[in-house]
Amino acid sequence: MSAYNKTSVHPSIFILVGIPGLEAIHTWISIPFSIGYVLALLGNFSLLFIIKTDPSLHKPMYLFLCMLAVADLVVSTTAVPKLLSLFWFHNGEIHIAACLTQVFLIHSCSTMESGFMLCMAFDRYIAICNPLRHSAILTHTVTAGMGLAIVFRGTAFLSLHPFLLRWLPYCRTNIISHTYCEFMALIKIACAETSIRRAYSLTVAFLTAGVDFILIICSYILILNAVFHLPSKDARLKTLGTCGSHVCVILVFYIPAFFSFLTHRFGHQVAPHVHILVANLYLLVPPMLDPIIYGVRT
Repeated sequence: MSAYNKTSVHPSIFILVGIPGLEAIHTWISIPFSIGYVLALLGNFSLLFIIKTDPSLHKPMYLFLCMLAVADLVVSTTAVPKLLSLFWFHNGEIHIAACLTQVFLIHSCSTMESGFMLCMAFDRYIAICNPLRHSAILTHTVTAGMGLAIVFRGTAFLSLHPFLLRWLPYCRTNIISHTYCEFMALIKIACAETSIRRAYSLTVAFLTAGVDFILIICSYILILNAVFHLPSKDARLKTLGTCGSHVCVILVFYIPAFFSFLTHRFGHQVAPHVHILVANLYLLVPPMLDPIIYGVRT
């Protein structure tokens, strides 16, 4: 691997090292990751098949759930197969084109996941706070338009990331201390001024996932206000129950996402293997648990 340290300014190949400090147990770590990936594939494809074949489920909530399932599949499939190849066969080489494609797909689809959760929160808000107009407000056209807007937002905001990374000089090393290509992981090995790129990434993160999270919280404040004004305890419990699965999915997605994001930028005291493990869980756990949570619930 030392030969790869003598890189050109613009290397064509990067080397992923996996989880620093835990290389000796990569094979053992791969077992839960491979099981989780299989569960994510089975769960999300099953969810898509069931919703597609059952006309009674062709409603906004389930259509948004389909969009979330597709984004989950793209995120996990973009990262996990390469991760398993690294763990099983020690194949850490990744071409720069594939690396930048990983950066774009992981970040853009993660942004889309956040947006679809916001759409689902809006659906719950309308269903609980304005139930008589739910079908009139969230028509299939409006639902499709919201989905397309989220896809366009994720594509437009994140399409610049690969170009910001492509022509950076990597004169010190082409070794990435990570299991997949991630924007900040590449920024850290560049030997150039990257403050503008970091600021752009931080701004995009706030304008997408950050704003989504704030709006989701606002929607649930309004939902809780409406719920606690219901006349009976049974009605309140039933209404809260309809939001329970969505709240679980939100927590599963945002907690590791914010931890990974903040430690990359501010958590210099966090051990690298802890950060990278959480970053991988962020890509795998939501796609694995989302169909289980929603499938069992609905």
